[in-house]
Amino acid sequence: MANSVWTRPPRSRGAQPTLSRDQIVRAAIELLDEKGLDGLSMRRLGSRLAAGATSLYWYVATKDELLELVVDEIMGEIEVPEVEAADWRTAAAAIAHGMRGMILRHPWVTGLFGVRPNMGPNAMRMSDRVVGMLTAAGFTGVPVAYASSLLLSHAIGSATTEAAWRRSIAPSGKTADEVIDEMRPYIDEVAAQYPNYGAWWQENRTINVNEMQDDNFAFGVERLLDGLQSWLDRRDAGDRHDAGRP
Repeated sequence: MANSVWTRPPRSRGAQPTLSRDQIVRAAIELLDEKGLDGLSMRRLGSRLAAGATSLYWYVATKDELLELVVDEIMGEIEVPEVEAADWRTAAAAIAHGMRGMILRHPWVTGLFGVRPNMGPNAMRMSDRVVGMLTAAGFTGVPVAYASSLLLSHAIGSATTEAAWRRSIAPSGKTADEVIDEMRPYIDEVAAQYPNYGAWWQENRTINVNEMQDDNFAFGVERLLDGLQSWLDRRDAGDRHDAGRP
């Protein structure tokens, strides 16, 4: 954390820099969206910006610093409602859906979570509002972190799997439903060996894959929120019971 870009002031080439850090970050995101993590190099980024790789180091000291900057920039795409603007369940669902959407737009980011400190202004703003939202809902102490981790882990895990699926079928040029259609003969053939799955498969042959992924994620979010609310209710009931003891 001592080496984080956020613990030092922005680097500048001089009083009239030819580039800005924001320009570099935006160009890096575009390159990452096109090429992925393996496709980002300071030389390639410099070429895109019509600047030498060496000159970029006037603005960011290392590639790792640049990656910290781009992660925080895309974290700013996530809708984070004000605590007073929505009830906690609506706000929590919006954050979870926002995290999933951001990852699906920038799937390379999953390779950076946990690698470098995520403590830029956008990430901190999100964390601050999540803490405020959960505190207003009635969470206190360490369970605030537990509840936040539960929601964001669902979003990151689901989006990572979905992004991998999209990446795997992209070279074929086919839609997800077309890929599933190609798998049907095999599944029909082996269904008798797996009767539970086979029966479910026959009953749900017309599922739209993209809609199912959206619904699957929303179902998970709502059940997590149900569970968190149930935990709050049980805790509060226990507190009232304890308070009534002589």
